[in-house]
Amino acid sequence: MKDILFNKNYTCIAVSKTKPTEDILKIYNLGHKDFGENKVQELEIKHSILPKDINWHMIGHLQTNKVKKIVPFISLIHSVDSIKLLKVINKESKKINKITKCLIQVNISNEENKYGFKFSDLNFLNSDFLNDYKNIDLIGLMGMASYSSNKLDIQKEFNLLNNKYMDLKNDLSSFSILSMGMSNDYELALSEGSNMIRVGSKIFGERNYH
Repeated sequence: MKDILFNKNYTCIAVSKTKPTEDILKIYNLGHKDFGENKVQELEIKHSILPKDINWHMIGHLQTNKVKKIVPFISLIHSVDSIKLLKVINKESKKINKITKCLIQVNISNEENKYGFKFSDLNFLNSDFLNDYKNIDLIGLMGMASYSSNKLDIQKEFNLLNNKYMDLKNDLSSFSILSMGMSNDYELALSEGSNMIRVGSKIFGERNYH
């Protein structure tokens, strides 16, 4: 587990959704401070209870009406999947004089049940566009591969996102994060250029959703 959590070549987000605070503290006490949650209510509760130097990452779908609840303390929002959401994050961040770090979520698997921009919809990403969002620091892209046993398909999806990231990075000096790879495919993601992974079950063990 420690070899996943602590590596100078990438940042590991320990995905703590559904896990009790005691489990999070065990990982925190090892010296790890980056944790990811996918539900705002659970994120709020854990933030209120746990040490204040934890870096909280919002990795799930974020509804616009819940943005104001997490902006004051969130370290990074991974799941910006619409321009509407981007506008609300900027607006709520401006209210408290904060610059919020965000990633644009790309639907690299083209699955209808997944959130994110299509590759063809990313043309808006340029420095002129971002000049209108003074309270957002857009630092990169995030994508989730198909849930598949076909490694070639997954590798292709990661490769496409890496190519797009490198292309955008030429114009956007703020880009530094390519977030892709989870417990079942993070090694493949790292081989395709990821520098941030989101790992849950390999750190906390399998989840019980009942």
